[in-house]
Parts: sequence; C-alpha cells; structure tokens
Amino acid sequence: MARIAGSSGPRTEEAIRRAGLSLIATHGYAAMSLRQLAAEVGIQQGSLYNYFRNKQEFLFDLIRGHMLDLHAALDAALLSEGSAEARLTRFTEFHVAYHVARPQEVFICYSELRSLEPDNLAAVVAMRRDYERKLGEILDHGRATGEFHLADTRMATLAILAMLSGICTWYKPGGRLSTGGLQEIFTGMVLALARGETQTLARGETQALAPSEAVEPVAVPARRRGGLRAGVG
Repeated sequence: MARIAGSSGPRTEEAIRRAGLSLIATHGYAAMSLRQLAAEVGIQQGSLYNYFRNKQEFLFDLIRGHMLDLHAALDAALLSEGSAEARLTRFTEFHVAYHVARPQEVFICYSELRSLEPDNLAAVVAMRRDYERKLGEILDHGRATGEFHLADTRMATLAILAMLSGICTWYKPGGRLSTGGLQEIFTGMVLALARGETQTLARGETQALAPSEAVEPVAVPARRRGGLRAGVG
C-alpha cells in the first residue's frame, strides 16, 4: 500500500499487514473491522488511514502485493533456457516452496477474491492469468519439442496448478515431509502428467500403494473448505 505523508513509518505499515493477514485468514474479510485491526496493531483507528483509504483498498493491496511478489520470485527462479522438462521441474519446485512458506497469503488470495470490487478483481485475475500463462508456455514448448505428450496444455496447466496449490490446505510444517520431500514427490507427479505417463496409471498398469505408503487425509478447518479454488495464489 502507498505510504501517505504523516504516517508513522514502514514498521507500522508492516505490522498492519501482518495483523490484517492473520485476522482475515482467521475471521474472514467481511468479519474483520478496522477497529479490530487497529487494536491488534496497537494504534488508533484513524491512524490506519495514513496507509490506506478504506478496507477494500487494504484487501486489494494485500492480494496484489502477494501476486507481485509471486511473479517476481518466479521470474528469478525460472531457467531462461534449457529443456522444457528442466524448466517445468524448476517451476514445480518454486511453486511448492513458495506456497508452503506463505499459507496465509495464499489462502486469502483464493478465499477473498469474492470480496474484491469489480475493478480490483479484474486486476488480480489478470495477474493470475499471467502466472498461468508462464506455466502454459513451458508446457507448449515441451509439446512442440516432443518432451511432453499433452492433448490440451490449457487443461494441463489448470490441473497442475490445482494440484500444487492444494498443498496449502493440508500441509503442516514439522510433519513427516519436508519442503524438499514435497518438491520431489510433486515434481515426479507433474512430470508424469506432462509426459503422458498418467494414461498408463489410469489403465491400472501400476502396483497399488501399500497401506504404509498411503497418505492419511488431513482435516481442513470448516472455514477453509470451499474457500480454495483451482488456480494461482
């Protein structure tokens, strides 16, 4: 959010962001009040307006800022050259690590899209589409070179993003899988999809997982169910 003259500085601004993320993730945007936000930070409600004009601008800035950071980090992580497989591997590893590290931001980017006013929603949707486009270009290149066997790269793009972003609904730090372990597992699944190997799996030409290898579902809090949708965040 743009800093306004007379504000008390970047520390307060960052504290407002952190408090807002936590309150919205816990209670939802509609239930969070500016009075509650100010109290959480330890400032007067009127001081909030040194940083944003209203509650809608605050939400938009949180989501837009997350998307800007996501794009910048992806551009820095992606290989500018190399095989499609290498670039898809890098994309998958990046997406998993970034989303595991920022669960609140990701959750809000999905669950509170409905709370954005039309112009703000259109801006965020355009940023999400641009992120999807970057993955789609990798898949298109891999299909053109023969590395990937995909009938519909757009469908594959959405399927991959839904699978990767879904991590945020069940992953818990400190569990049996580290971030590196998640990256390895999901990279294998994404590459199998891109190579067309999932068609073999669909025909049942593989051994079933032993009971000890199965992943036990993790219960999702009631507020989160239905809040996350396939896409980018």
